[in-house]
Amino acid sequence: MVEAAWQGEPAALDRLLRACQPDIRRYAYRHCLSSDVDDAVQETLLIVVRRLRALRTVAAFSGWLFTVVRRECRRLERRVFGLDALEEIRVEEWLATRSDETLRIDLVQALESLPAHYREVVLLRDFEQLTLHEIAERLALTIAAAKSRLHRARELMREYLILSIAHIFGDFL
Repeated sequence: MVEAAWQGEPAALDRLLRACQPDIRRYAYRHCLSSDVDDAVQETLLIVVRRLRALRTVAAFSGWLFTVVRRECRRLERRVFGLDALEEIRVEEWLATRSDETLRIDLVQALESLPAHYREVVLLRDFEQLTLHEIAERLALTIAAAKSRLHRARELMREYLILSIAHIFGDFL
């Protein structure tokens, strides 16, 4: 299918886009802010349409596709927080100056910002090091529900930390 789309067959391109969309969405959920997922998926699909033929080898398609999604997520994130590439470097430099203790405090604050049912699943997984199966049993959830809750909890913590950094970053600049 990728080969046919790469060679310019319109029906194959349509099938490829439909087949890739769920994978793109799952990947975007891991790398984007929640509010940016749909935009990242849409932009990625447009880039695939525009640039697929420029791909040198069909075998590189998967890696290229996920690189595109990741870049789109970062681009959207920069737009939300008004950051450019230079500012991202400065944020990383700023983070490198933070002590382990300060970073621990930031993580604790992010954890405390979570609703109780999300906080509980993070504590069970990351601090008690339970498996998803054990967490599901303890919380009377299905494994899929436990996995989903853990993913959402981590996503919320990530957003909290990004917003905190963006707020502090304004003072850093």
